[in-house]
Amino acid sequence: MDKDTLLIIFTRNPVLGQVKTRLAKKIGAEKALEVYHILLRKTASVTALIQTDKWVYYTPEVIEDDLWSGPNYSKKTQKGEDLGQRMENAFKDGFKAGYKRVVVIGSDLYELTPEDITMAFKKLTDHKVVLGPATDGGYYLIGLKEILPGLFENKNWGQNSVLKDTLSHFKDQEVALLHRYNDIDIYQDLEQHSVFQKYLNY
Repeated sequence: MDKDTLLIIFTRNPVLGQVKTRLAKKIGAEKALEVYHILLRKTASVTALIQTDKWVYYTPEVIEDDLWSGPNYSKKTQKGEDLGQRMENAFKDGFKAGYKRVVVIGSDLYELTPEDITMAFKKLTDHKVVLGPATDGGYYLIGLKEILPGLFENKNWGQNSVLKDTLSHFKDQEVALLHRYNDIDIYQDLEQHSVFQKYLNY
C-alpha cells in the first residue's frame, strides 16, 4: 500500500428528498434515492480495489454503519460553504497528514473504474493536476500534489463552466486529463446505462 497517496471520496447522506434532486423532479424522490444507492455501491466496489489510504467525507454528517464501515476507510465530515471550499479543506487535511498525492472523487459516476483512479495517481508524478472531465462540463475527479491558490474560488459549482474555468489556471502541459465520463445527475444521464433502464419513463 502506497503511504504517499490518499483517495478522498465525497458522499452525501442517502436521505429521501435530499439526494439527486434534479433527477427526482423527473422520476420522483424514492426512485432518485434508489439510483443514488446504486451509485454508492458502485463507488464502494471500485474504491475497495485501490491499494491506498481512503477517507470518506460525508455531508451533512458521518454515518457510522454503512458501506464505508470497516478498517479500509476513515470517516470525516465535509467543511465549507460550497463545494470548492469543502474540497480545498479536504485536500488541506490530506497534505497536512503527510500525503504527497491526493485524489478526490465524488459518488455520482457509474463508469468509474479502478484503473482510472490508479492512472490519476500515476499522472500526478509529473503533472500539477489531474482532472476527470464530465460530459456536463464539470469534473468527477481532481488530483493535486499541493494546494494551488485560487483553484477552488469563484467557480459556478454545478454549472457547465467548472471544467473550463478550472483549466484556465494552467498551461496545457501542467494538466493530465482522464477519460470523459457521464455523471448521473439528470434524467438523460440514466439513458446511458442499462442498469438504470427501469427508471426511465417510456
